[in-house]
Amino acid sequence: MSFHATLVVMAAGMGSRFGGLKQLEPIGRNGEVILDFSVYDALEAGFDKVVFVIKHEIEEDFKRIVGDRIAKKVKVEYAFQEVNDLPEGFTAPADRTKPWGTTQAILCCKDLVNEPFIVVNADDYYGKSAFSKMYNYLKEGTGNYAMVGFRLANTLTENGSVARGVCQTDGNGYLTDIVERTKIAMRDGKIMFTEDEGESWTELSKGSTVSMNCWGFSGMMMTELRNRFSAFLDRNKDNMLKCEYFLPFVVDDLLKEGKISVKVMDTTEKWYGVTYKEDKQLVVDAIRQKVIDGVYPENLW
Repeated sequence: MSFHATLVVMAAGMGSRFGGLKQLEPIGRNGEVILDFSVYDALEAGFDKVVFVIKHEIEEDFKRIVGDRIAKKVKVEYAFQEVNDLPEGFTAPADRTKPWGTTQAILCCKDLVNEPFIVVNADDYYGKSAFSKMYNYLKEGTGNYAMVGFRLANTLTENGSVARGVCQTDGNGYLTDIVERTKIAMRDGKIMFTEDEGESWTELSKGSTVSMNCWGFSGMMMTELRNRFSAFLDRNKDNMLKCEYFLPFVVDDLLKEGKISVKVMDTTEKWYGVTYKEDKQLVVDAIRQKVIDGVYPENLW
């Protein structure tokens, strides 16, 4: 019996810190964007379908710049993350423009994904081993969930702060706790985070395991997300203008309830991403070096 697995690429964010549609910023010599390399690595690992989560307003540009050429190599489908796409009984505030977080992004795929799947950000470079490890684990069919765990020091930018899910694992490599730190930065040679807008800072170990939103799930995750998203909105009726519901929150709740186990796939890959405009040249140079080293062909597609 053949095994099918899907790559879900979250590409609906507008890149507020970057100042534009960073998902569509070319970083390869032939106009490739970061997600081109993620899709290439996923197909090489064995994934046989790609679902892009985007906004309707970028659909034409996205398909022209990225989607149409990838669709020549693999089955491609689209899900649309919109502010007003909420469960029955909930209404978005009239002046809310930002989507509701990564939980909503994955829920947008509920009618397209029934098989095992992994989730990645469009604007993060994960490296080949991330996709091969995830595919092989999902193919084992254990029923457990999984995530790729990066070393914190390999996921930073010199140009500002980043948000990372800081993880704890047990002796067998299973996730026990994940805490979202929304402002991590280098300060005086140390990796620090703040929770009070810089009034105080706490050091983190350079070797800390962090999530970069590379998750592996069974199709049953959609049911959990649907139920929990409605409950989240109900709890935040007084904060509907700004509240967001992120995948790590859902995973952490499920862990604490004993409903799931999550295998952490360690990787020493170096993350690359265009969080800020100043990051772009670093990514361009890194990808070019990988082409020179033979990691990728000169013409990706």
